[in-house]
Amino acid sequence: MKNFRVLLIDTDPALPTNAEVRAAIDRLAINLGKAGVKIERESRLLPDFAASSRLYMRMLMSFLAVSFSPEVYAGATAAAASLSAQDMSLQAERLRGIALSHRDWVMADGARAHLRAQWRALFKSFDAVICPVMPTPAFPHDHSPEQETRRINIDGKDYVYPDQLAWPGIATLPGLPATAIPISRSPEGLPVGVQIVGPWLEDRTPLKLAELIEREFGGFIPPPAFDD
Repeated sequence: MKNFRVLLIDTDPALPTNAEVRAAIDRLAINLGKAGVKIERESRLLPDFAASSRLYMRMLMSFLAVSFSPEVYAGATAAAASLSAQDMSLQAERLRGIALSHRDWVMADGARAHLRAQWRALFKSFDAVICPVMPTPAFPHDHSPEQETRRINIDGKDYVYPDQLAWPGIATLPGLPATAIPISRSPEGLPVGVQIVGPWLEDRTPLKLAELIEREFGGFIPPPAFDD
């Protein structure tokens, strides 16, 4: 483990993590430091999380909208057209993505290429980035049909449910390998996880670090059984 240089991120103002996730990541940072891992908690090389999350939401929905029925697509594009230019929320970016023109998609793809270059530069200084994979521990299922009306509570504040995709989007948008691992459990016994993000095509790097973390600090522990 002493050979690893790790950038460790525990939250971001664009989509905060709750106290339990931050505390678990802090404990992991302490353990990794004791094991000899070179840990940094910030870097000017890290791409802007808010900007890349907005880009991810647009590109994600431009792909998913292909399967929408004509009626749903028409309604979504009308809603996108009514958005204020000042609305930079992730929810607004998902609507814009549904109505994305080919020209705008090409521009977005160019921004993704720039993002990949930023990550390449970062991985000259780090072997892996450890960051949240979701903003909270495991949470109760919500099967209501409209995801945009669902809410996820983060330290007492409600956020739009699909906004959570911003954290896994860190690796998904630029096409980086990422390994999700459990690192702790909440007071209710539910798992808290992180993702280990590695350089492009270096899948074995996050897998190896995940293996070492499991070996040194323990791996998955089944949560207690819950009544239906």
